[in-house]
Amino acid sequence: MSTPRRGLRRSPKNDGPRASLRQLVPFLLEHKRVLVVVAVLSVLEAAATLVQPLLVGDVIGRVQAGEALGILIWILVGLVVLSSLVGGFQHYLLQRTGTAVVYSSRRRLIAKLLHLPVKEYDARRTGDLVSRVGTDTTLLYAVLTQGFADSLGNALIFVGAIVAMLVIDPVLLLLIVVVIGASAAVVGVLSGRIRRATTEQQEKVGALASGVERAIGSIRTIRAAGAEARERDTISATAGEAYEAGVKVAKASAVVVPVAGIALQVSLLVVLGVGGFRVASGAIDVAQLVVFVMFLFFLIQPLASFFGAITSVNQALGALGRIQEVLDLDDETARDAELAASVPSTATQDAAAIEFRDVHFSYPEAVVAARRTAQDEALKTLADAHAPMPADADDEPEADAGGTVLRGVSFRVPRGSRVALVGPSGAGKSTTLSLIERFYDPSSGAVLVDGVDARALDRLALRARLGYVEQDAPTLAGTIADNLRLASPGATDEECERVLDAVNLTEVLRRSPLGLDAQVGEAGVMLSGGERQRLAIARALLAAPPILLLDESTSSLDGLNEQRMREAIDAVASGRTLVVIAHRLSTVVDSDLIVVLDHGRVVGQGTHDELIRDVPLYRDLAARQLLA
Repeated sequence: MSTPRRGLRRSPKNDGPRASLRQLVPFLLEHKRVLVVVAVLSVLEAAATLVQPLLVGDVIGRVQAGEALGILIWILVGLVVLSSLVGGFQHYLLQRTGTAVVYSSRRRLIAKLLHLPVKEYDARRTGDLVSRVGTDTTLLYAVLTQGFADSLGNALIFVGAIVAMLVIDPVLLLLIVVVIGASAAVVGVLSGRIRRATTEQQEKVGALASGVERAIGSIRTIRAAGAEARERDTISATAGEAYEAGVKVAKASAVVVPVAGIALQVSLLVVLGVGGFRVASGAIDVAQLVVFVMFLFFLIQPLASFFGAITSVNQALGALGRIQEVLDLDDETARDAELAASVPSTATQDAAAIEFRDVHFSYPEAVVAARRTAQDEALKTLADAHAPMPADADDEPEADAGGTVLRGVSFRVPRGSRVALVGPSGAGKSTTLSLIERFYDPSSGAVLVDGVDARALDRLALRARLGYVEQDAPTLAGTIADNLRLASPGATDEECERVLDAVNLTEVLRRSPLGLDAQVGEAGVMLSGGERQRLAIARALLAAPPILLLDESTSSLDGLNEQRMREAIDAVASGRTLVVIAHRLSTVVDSDLIVVLDHGRVVGQGTHDELIRDVPLYRDLAARQLLA
């Protein structure tokens, strides 16, 4: 997890990030025009409110003197109505602006999440990131609706009431200040507890979302393993931790909320008791006492609003800390200019399509730790049921104690050639494709594309030249057309149908009268594993980039569909460069070059016949007909 910056700090009793009020300002400034209107309305409402006790005192004085009230009573009624109407409109603006703050914060978070370095996704849990976009941003709503957006009006009412009460009777005011000061001290002590408990609660809610996302995403595996009860217990334990953190917030809030009420009641008793005595002594008259009591209520009202907002604002600050933690992360291109300036930016002569020059690479420690944790959780889920180990339980990265995955890898991929990468699981095959795509950059050495160091190339331009089919062939929820046009938004229906026919997926179109508009389900659940893989390959073929990267692209196919796939790839490969991570011997034998990897090192390069003769590891893999 990145070190918090720009004002983010961590509670001594909680590892969660905490934000400051200052960090709310950018969110509020996006709506400064509306907030200016709210401020003006607050002043207007405060003025109308503060005048009312003075008019009431005048009314009482005239009644005592037997004078006619005249228009005075209608002015008082008009002020009450005006104050109510202004308050209602102000409330609407605050509610709308609060919703807008949530919307804008979600947009900023979504934009940031989609541009983070791949290492951040590898090191963090998806559910926790989703929780920040949903649950955490919602809590910012309280900043405006229950927080300090209308604080100007409340402050004016508070100050105005203090001044008026000072003029009427300084002795009574002094007693009120003592009561209010004691209440404020209690709230100040509890405020820190609320913020710490709220931050902890949001962290637990994020962990809960991650657990639910993990379970639902693997529901078939969990069902097949009979692990529903264990998963339920694990997630319920996390939910229990979130509940306990919420109880801490509730306990602190339960003390804060009544404080204002107690302050009002004690203050009122003091005013009535001492004030009655001072009326009897002639220090003040009845009208002044009534006006003082009215101002007392106006004094307590903003104070009660402030006390009540303590919980809401602290919840928002805890959530903002988690939001700001993501917003403060560097995006994928943060250091691109610095990197580009440090490497050659011109192509070398006789350049290969792709070249690795003495490449060393280590995954960040946080990524290695996160993958090991995920693997441990998966194995734990299956262990008690004696279910088979997942196919990816031993996938890359396989690293040494220092996290190193590639160790001095060098090879060239000539333009227009087909190169296969083979080796045992964890050898570093998939990592090489990640480096070509610039999901990561080498720790040392260089990856060249068309003779130029990839770090000197614009990422979008680089990836536009590459077609990449991942090992797990992910399918996006949506339609078949949505998946195909992900990299080729301008492709016609005819082009989509043609590429589907090339990978033997025409039958999928015939299943539904919707054709290309048929839904594939969440993560492609309505397709078989082989169909998802072929759809991913079709997506890459439709884009027709000059370089294709295929990561075990035929691993889920039967013999017939593998043959069709090889024919499709052969057809589109004409004039293009292919780098294939091979799963089967049949994918390897026709390659122009085969690179054998083992424990992050190149242990052999050559044709199939040359490697059979010279490289024992390749000979062993070929004998088992399984290169993965």
